[in-house]
Amino acid sequence: MTLQPVVEAPAARPQPRARARLGVWAAALLFAGVSVVVGCRLADTDGITPVPQFLAFLPWLLVPTGLGLLFTLVARWWVGAVWGVVLLGLLAWFIEPYGKSAQPTGPALASFRVLTSNVEFGQATGALVEAVRRERPDIVFVAECEYTCDATLKRDLGTDYPHREAVVAGGSEGSVIVSRFPLKGTDGVPGTMAMPGAVADVRGHSVRLQLAHPMPPLPGQTDVWRRELGALRDYASAGKGTPTVLAGDFNASQDHAAFRRILDAGLRDAARLTGEVRTPSWPTRTTPTFGTQIDHVLLSPDFSARTARFLDLADTDHRSLLVDVSLH
Repeated sequence: MTLQPVVEAPAARPQPRARARLGVWAAALLFAGVSVVVGCRLADTDGITPVPQFLAFLPWLLVPTGLGLLFTLVARWWVGAVWGVVLLGLLAWFIEPYGKSAQPTGPALASFRVLTSNVEFGQATGALVEAVRRERPDIVFVAECEYTCDATLKRDLGTDYPHREAVVAGGSEGSVIVSRFPLKGTDGVPGTMAMPGAVADVRGHSVRLQLAHPMPPLPGQTDVWRRELGALRDYASAGKGTPTVLAGDFNASQDHAAFRRILDAGLRDAARLTGEVRTPSWPTRTTPTFGTQIDHVLLSPDFSARTARFLDLADTDHRSLLVDVSLH
């Protein structure tokens, strides 16, 4: 008797209808998630967790939207394709820079250089000192400057920057403004982390200075984040008509409604004025390829910004921002 070889039946392939259903479901899930974030952006609200966190990376939502469109084409789901195209259009619209870009044209009364830096619990203090000596800014805003950072800045920069307004504290709570110009301290803006303020005498002209470092939008604490950004907005509103520089780590991008309201209070983003509005400043592990811009120098309308450069410092998760400004 001859034995016939046993031939296994080929594995069943997914039916075209099953593949189409899978593509529709995948696209719908992607589009639904993106739609929630884009809907909040359209409604001018930051929503609840995880919307504020996703809003920080709004331009990168083009990736899941594009992937969803690919699924709709494979599944031939034309209603979904329209949905995806609408999302792409809204994302493209919102990626455009926000805020006014007009700069004053009258004669300059005084020009100076501003640097803002988050040194991450003081770890990047040494790198900051080197950058200050190299770039020679006139006013330096330093967030997360704890005890050791404060002592180092006094020792290494005290001669060139004899004027300071500081709140000395541990961890992320300490902050300091150091300046070549004389400073008169103010109450600052209240917050979980220190946000000192001052009035600088810039060659005979009074300029309000305020360091920004509100709480980040951590899950369960977005109300604190909104409240502290609101306090910065109130500061901006109260100083209309007075030369003002508001700088620091805002833990917010132009895609956050709470940050846009600060701009709407009458300030200009120096990065917007110089064409660097989408240059990412955080996190440094992935910048400049991937990230978001949450470090800003905001100026009242009587200032122009000539240049804005983001500097890479060792031992911190933020890039520093150096801006040349003129008071008109």
